[in-house]
Amino acid sequence: MEGVAEDFRGSGGLDRDMLRRTMQLQLLARGKVGVTLGRLRVEMGQGSATVRFDALLTGGDGRWLPDEARAYEVETGWREVGGDWRLVSAEWTPVGEG
Repeated sequence: MEGVAEDFRGSGGLDRDMLRRTMQLQLLARGKVGVTLGRLRVEMGQGSATVRFDALLTGGDGRWLPDEARAYEVETGWREVGGDWRLVSAEWTPVGEG
């Protein structure tokens, strides 16, 4: 979570702590989580950046095939702090629902 800003905001009002808890819950519930990213579309600003991409998330117990899969359209916001980049926002929508 080091790369996530303290003031992070995500879909549905998710804050940094809620993001951490959600990630932990998903790992505990599924045993294994995979992420495949599509092409990154980056727009640079002065000390900031926006990155858009499609992501395929898979989960399961680690056997041959994933038990679940879902595709998302994702937009993230980044801020440069002392030469390091921090994630400040993330919005995701299931593909086909946006």
